[in-house]
Amino acid sequence: MVKKGIILVLSILICFLAVTSPSHGARVYHLKVDSAITPATANFIIFALSKAQKEEAQALVIELDTPGGLVESTREIVKAMLDSEVPIIVYVSPSGARAASAGAFIVLASHLAGMAPGTHVGAAHPVELSGKADPKVMEKIANDLAAYAKNLAELRGRDQRFAEEMVKKSVSLTEKEALQRGVVEIVAEDLGTLLAKAHGKKVKVKNREVELRLKPYELVRIEEDLKTRIFKVLTNPNLIYFLLMLGLLGLYLEFSHPGAILPGVVGAICLILALFGLSILPVNYAGLALILLAGLLFFLETQVPSHGLLAIGGAISLFLGSLLLFGDNPPWLKVYQPLLYTVIITFSLLFGGIAYLMVKTQRKKPVSGEFSLIGKTGKVMEEVSPKGGKVFVSGEIWSATADEVIPAGEEVLIVGKEGFRLKVRKKTSN
Repeated sequence: MVKKGIILVLSILICFLAVTSPSHGARVYHLKVDSAITPATANFIIFALSKAQKEEAQALVIELDTPGGLVESTREIVKAMLDSEVPIIVYVSPSGARAASAGAFIVLASHLAGMAPGTHVGAAHPVELSGKADPKVMEKIANDLAAYAKNLAELRGRDQRFAEEMVKKSVSLTEKEALQRGVVEIVAEDLGTLLAKAHGKKVKVKNREVELRLKPYELVRIEEDLKTRIFKVLTNPNLIYFLLMLGLLGLYLEFSHPGAILPGVVGAICLILALFGLSILPVNYAGLALILLAGLLFFLETQVPSHGLLAIGGAISLFLGSLLLFGDNPPWLKVYQPLLYTVIITFSLLFGGIAYLMVKTQRKKPVSGEFSLIGKTGKVMEEVSPKGGKVFVSGEIWSATADEVIPAGEEVLIVGKEGFRLKVRKKTSN
């Protein structure tokens, strides 16, 4: 009996400890996206999804505030979201935030969507960034995106009519309207309230139904990985433009002064990094061609006597190319205007100034070497004749010849040089 009693007491104690032992709760992974949807953003979200799946998170929350972004980057994100094994909650936050254009597609693709008070979602009509697309082409693009949005809405059980209208008519909804029309499932003041309301909801993850168990929860914040940070830097229009200018300047200095090496190496690196960024972002290649032409014209100014015409042409080409480079992109995919004009003026003056100094140096009379004495005046030390003689010029005594006999003491003009002997003639008085 005593033995059975001890076993019973130990069993009760173990059960008590199991019930009262602290629990870390469900792990909820969280990341913030508060910028345009670019390749860097796509890389960050896909990285977060992969991390959440590997570490078996209960849910992943994407806190979203975006003006829109690139279609291809959006499709990459949506594809990863549809393939996710972890339930994804998209939360448009904080108050005043928006999930416009590309952001609206991300909301539609989520397993569960929430919005903070004072936010809105929608306005996803496509924009041709070059500004030159045919209306029929734009209509086809809009129809394609509308069908894409409707498919996402149908898959997640959301309002298909809104999905189509946000693309074709740029319709946008407030958080209350989005909740009423079934575009989102939750309106919450903060992240804690969102997770409390999400607890117990059932969502369809691939082909299975999952009940969200988020009480209690442990919030794990995901920071940008190294690759995302590099992407963000190299896809910044301001930095791309500046690297492009530095690259052209470095190559310009290298070609103008062959053998300097350092400017050429730095310029080549900057130019390659700039071209990498330009290959990702939408750009107007006519603008890029004009900028490269400007670099060529500035270089030719140092090689061809154009009296400044090539330098002026280079400055005009640089100005036009800089304005056209990012075309009709939205502000977040353009160079900051004050920076643009500052760089144009600075680099035009720099290119032009270097070209002017080089031309001036090339045209300046030599002050040393073989031709430095020609044109100078000397004095005959020993009679000079076709057979020879001595003259004193620039503090030195030289052997000299002349076509006539010039007596000692006469002033002569240096007209040529053959080896170590000067050719002189008698200086005529004015």
